[in-house]
Amino acid sequence: MTLRLPILVLTICCIALSSANLPEPLSDDFINIINREQSSWLAGRNFPIHTTFDTIKKLMGALQDKFISRLTSVEHDPELIRDLPENFDPRDKWPNCPTLNEIRDQGSCGSCWAFGAVESMTDRYCIYSNGTKHFHFSAEDLLSCCPICGLGCNGGMPTLAWEYWKHFGIVSGGNYNSSQGCLPYEIPPCEHHVPGDRMPCSGDTRTPKCERACKKPYNTAYKSDKRYGKHVYSIRGGEDHIKAEIFKNGPVEGAFTVYSDLLTYKSGVYKHTIGDALGGHAIKIMGWGVENGNKYWLIANSWNSDWGDNGFFKILRGEDHCGIESSIVAGEPLLD
Repeated sequence: MTLRLPILVLTICCIALSSANLPEPLSDDFINIINREQSSWLAGRNFPIHTTFDTIKKLMGALQDKFISRLTSVEHDPELIRDLPENFDPRDKWPNCPTLNEIRDQGSCGSCWAFGAVESMTDRYCIYSNGTKHFHFSAEDLLSCCPICGLGCNGGMPTLAWEYWKHFGIVSGGNYNSSQGCLPYEIPPCEHHVPGDRMPCSGDTRTPKCERACKKPYNTAYKSDKRYGKHVYSIRGGEDHIKAEIFKNGPVEGAFTVYSDLLTYKSGVYKHTIGDALGGHAIKIMGWGVENGNKYWLIANSWNSDWGDNGFFKILRGEDHCGIESSIVAGEPLLD
């Protein structure tokens, strides 16, 4: 079967202010306008002011496609939905799954599509085993060795990342310079924060070569290290069914349109306020709640723990804001 990579179609949020004649998106004036025009979230400086927009756009690596419509769509029982709590943080329900606290770093590579997938897979492997089994799925393996997923560091499709997991499996792998697992991530972290001591982000990272052999000193064969998905599906029933899926089975991967004001997020419930669309971005949606009367999704980003609220952010829930509820993919792990 030949898969065509479709052109990214951006989902448009409701724009409160015109982007015409606005200050530069990384400037203090831009940040000040955001904080003046709304009160649901706080903007501040994350990226150094000299960071180029080519570099930032490189981080948006979610290509949108119609393949998700071919997945089985899961809906949940009305009884489960009725009894869901107002606020839910999976770290409280599954305290023996430490990766629920983890924030990874994709570096200067548009690999968010792979990170959102392996982060959710890693959590679910633990959750489905009732906290007794741990396997840190390798972003490196998925990014480099899935030719049908897309264009590597130039973007990919979450749906096909999960299908690859089901049909071909993914090995273990820790974060950059960790020497953990079969294939640790080889692209170094880069600085999304001011001040910080990571290397500056650049926009010219190439996709690493696919290596079908584990790095030393890991002593398990590549094929033997693979773990697989049992089922892959989408959640297309809306807010309540997404909540039920997360509550029952763990985090999911979602994708949405990033606008330039999100780059400045520090805390609160993000609502697009000003700025232009930068591209599609994939993330791990892990919980929900209500803050100061604003419903939100709790999300783990992959821009390191110095960005945003220790690497996490909250976005408006229940209105498909920036398309956040339109492209939800998840799956059931096949436990060994």
